[in-house]
Amino acid sequence: MTGIEKNQNPKSQPEENFWVEMVKTLAIAGVLAFGIRTFVAEARYIPSGSMEPTLLINDHLMIEKISYRLHEPERGDIVVFRPTEALKEQDYHQAFIKRIIGMPGDTVEVKGGVVYVNGQALSEDYIKEVPDYSYGPEIVPDDQYLVLGDNRNNSYDSHIWGFVPRKNLIGKAFVRFWPLNRMGTIHDDLVEPVVSQPVHE
Repeated sequence: MTGIEKNQNPKSQPEENFWVEMVKTLAIAGVLAFGIRTFVAEARYIPSGSMEPTLLINDHLMIEKISYRLHEPERGDIVVFRPTEALKEQDYHQAFIKRIIGMPGDTVEVKGGVVYVNGQALSEDYIKEVPDYSYGPEIVPDDQYLVLGDNRNNSYDSHIWGFVPRKNLIGKAFVRFWPLNRMGTIHDDLVEPVVSQPVHE
């Protein structure tokens, strides 16, 4: 009968294997986490009241990044975006979160407490109060968006600093996971459909 060769250091080999596997596992987990955060989704929290009553201070959200790789943003989407050049010049470097109101080519105007897109008044049940300012009319440039906070009179948004380029969009807010009593999907389908701006020949 052939005997089994004995390991001269029976404890060292399993211990070595354990640490090698641990390093491999951590490395793979790190790569996966980086990949998910970069390309799929990431967590964000709300530091201000500019999106009240839809989003409250200290709400924690998941921002998904896949949709905008497959199709264009839509009116009503609640989006996270990197600061525009105009905002960077004012020393803003953190991401913003607002709602898309104006699409490329739209004419947007705010007057008498009502937002008009292409001459059509929006019915906005989701805002905190009607805006007490006037804006426009302004045409949204190609590949850019006009974004407003739901807390219209306490939001630093497009009516002050301009439009958001498509390339600045990070992703779309889709679920709130904290606090638990407010956990759930974030509804962005509350904005009425708007007739596109007619093309004048």
